[in-house]
Amino acid sequence: MITLVYDSTFEGLLTAIFEKYEFKFLDVEIVKDSRFQKPLFGEVNYIITNEDKAQRVLKKTETFIGKDGVKRLLYAFLSEAKDSEKHILNAIDYALVEKSNIMDNYANLDVMQISKLTKSVGREKHRMEAFVRFKLLKDGIYFAEIQPDFDVLLLIVNHFKNRYQDQKWIIYDTRRYYGVFYDTKSLDIVHFKEYLSNLSEKVNNIFDEIELKYQYLWKEYFDHANIKERKNIKLHLQHVPKRYWKYLVEKNH
Repeated sequence: MITLVYDSTFEGLLTAIFEKYEFKFLDVEIVKDSRFQKPLFGEVNYIITNEDKAQRVLKKTETFIGKDGVKRLLYAFLSEAKDSEKHILNAIDYALVEKSNIMDNYANLDVMQISKLTKSVGREKHRMEAFVRFKLLKDGIYFAEIQPDFDVLLLIVNHFKNRYQDQKWIIYDTRRYYGVFYDTKSLDIVHFKEYLSNLSEKVNNIFDEIELKYQYLWKEYFDHANIKERKNIKLHLQHVPKRYWKYLVEKNH
């Protein structure tokens, strides 16, 4: 068994797959560096991400499974599931052997698992687009905090870029400690873990005074507009699962 350790990026995974073919490794396990634990036996290779190698794997795979198939592989990767690398590698192996689009062959275990992961990530993407709420900071930037189950941040930024083209905003994933900043012209990855470590304690210092007033008014409106006698908690939870309530001002009293 040869363990290929990569840098936790999709390009790194594709580079590892390229080297599996390049060096004709037969029995391999591909592992993120963040999860790697050195085995007692077996060889370990540390992969250096190579954009050219990653693109060659991507283009070759796309000739058989198409853009939609590649999208499914990406979604499966973003699920961060423990065995996602194995399923992706096996699916690519399968496609290259069959030289055809195998992504709808659900009799294959790896294809089936990729399909399940893709659906889960897709649902999370749409829910994040629906439930993300921005708050105005004192410096005029709109800020939104998210903690998605899957790593969907880069999948949702174009939605907000198109929706808020003339505003500066940041969406920050506090579970994975990275975010995206849009300055009305371009998107950039940002990291400020320490700044967000005690966000709840810094509210009055970083949020614009108008923002705090709007939050208060919205909560008041929601409380007065809500008809307690017509509450249907079961139906409400179907449309707005409880784990998304932390993003909604009206749910944070």
